[in-house]
Amino acid sequence: MNGTFRVWLKFNTVGLIGIGVQLFVLALLKSGLGMNYLLATTIAVEIAVIHNFIWHERWTWLETTRSDAQGLVGRLIRFHLTNGLISIAGNLLLMWALVSQLHLNYFLANIVAIGTCSILNFLASDRLVFRRGHSRGISR
Repeated sequence: MNGTFRVWLKFNTVGLIGIGVQLFVLALLKSGLGMNYLLATTIAVEIAVIHNFIWHERWTWLETTRSDAQGLVGRLIRFHLTNGLISIAGNLLLMWALVSQLHLNYFLANIVAIGTCSILNFLASDRLVFRRGHSRGISR
């Protein structure tokens, strides 16, 4: 199996679990606590981003992170600057458009937003965050 394809499968496995985390937190904050859907989305996305980073660090890109344990802080910062920004900005923009403008249910709108952001998140993670040798200037 191609290495990139294997990583992509792991990325999507973590992402599916992250979707569950995000939707659970969103429903808890919006429906359970009555929080504004955009604020609840921001918090839910951030929790999912942290969840996903931990799993990507320990499983998806383990071959890379095991050999570069000292680069953890740099990867966390790059992950937040890429996946975090893509996810938060993309989710907020799409949630606003789908809920406020098109009157779609917030939960369904969030599923659409997650799916839309996922491809960009994989590319950013694979090319910018967990790239082998990133912290030492070594290319793949």
